[in-house]
Amino acid sequence: MPAEAAAALQDRALGAYLGLAIGDALGATVEFMTPREIAAHFAGQGGMHRHIVGGGWLKLPAGQVTDDTTMSLALGDALLRGHREGRPFDTRLIADAFAAWWRARPVDCGNTCRRGILRYLQHGSLQGEPNEGDAGNGALMRNLPVALATLGDDAGFERVSVAQARITHHHALSDAAVLGIGHLLRALLAGADAAAVAAASDALAERQPAFRFRPYRGRASAYVVDTVQTVLHHLNTHADFETALLATVNRGEDADTTGALVGMLAGARCGARALPRHWLRQLLPAVVQAVTRQADALLALAASRPSPPPPAPPPRPGTLPVPHACP
Repeated sequence: MPAEAAAALQDRALGAYLGLAIGDALGATVEFMTPREIAAHFAGQGGMHRHIVGGGWLKLPAGQVTDDTTMSLALGDALLRGHREGRPFDTRLIADAFAAWWRARPVDCGNTCRRGILRYLQHGSLQGEPNEGDAGNGALMRNLPVALATLGDDAGFERVSVAQARITHHHALSDAAVLGIGHLLRALLAGADAAAVAAASDALAERQPAFRFRPYRGRASAYVVDTVQTVLHHLNTHADFETALLATVNRGEDADTTGALVGMLAGARCGARALPRHWLRQLLPAVVQAVTRQADALLALAASRPSPPPPAPPPRPGTLPVPHACP
């Protein structure tokens, strides 16, 4: 890859990861609040939550992040460990990383994630049975490292994304969200413009009608349908990172996750150099350092892997494919 293109990719990838952390930290303050409650609570700021100040139901210190970012870092660590140990994209390493994350007593853990991790610890199973209760956004919120580590390999991206998702969430809507938003992120990392993003968003909603976001219904809960609709609506409505993120988190409900996902996508769109400096300064330095190191390492992992072979061309009309020799 030419140096200029590599630098642009690195900037967009870091923008996505830092954007996820910014949106997570900003949204955590107003998680589970309604838009009306937010407007009343922040009346002194024009009725809008604007700053990374911590607090919220988790009583976080200013600049701290939640499970959206820390589970992403755990997943990324597992991918990097697998590369070092010659076990690339090993689902068991990912499950082990989630278990270690949970044992370290994170500030927050969703019920579905907890249930899946406990199932793994008790039974060693890497996915549960399909479950209607698994249609939350917990698998979607953490998949950024897979998108980075598998750049250039769409089939690998889809395989690893679904495998990591089903450790905790086994539901068709969760799978569709993880893959759809992941492919949208990869398009943005490649430099997709607004028209391409809009087309990809509409195509996702066409493939999975539950995700249709025009008109926007205004719900921003942890139900993965509400999450995807909120993310697609605000990403396509607001071209500016800060405007998109403020509009998203001030919807309340599952604001840390909707904020993290819009921050991720809008951060990939604008790149790290264009992120608001005041928000970056408000993040805990340890978070910024961990995210920056991992983004660079995951890009290096992707660059070190051989490109997958192109698909074989279809046989010409009137011919039969030559069978492989059997040993």
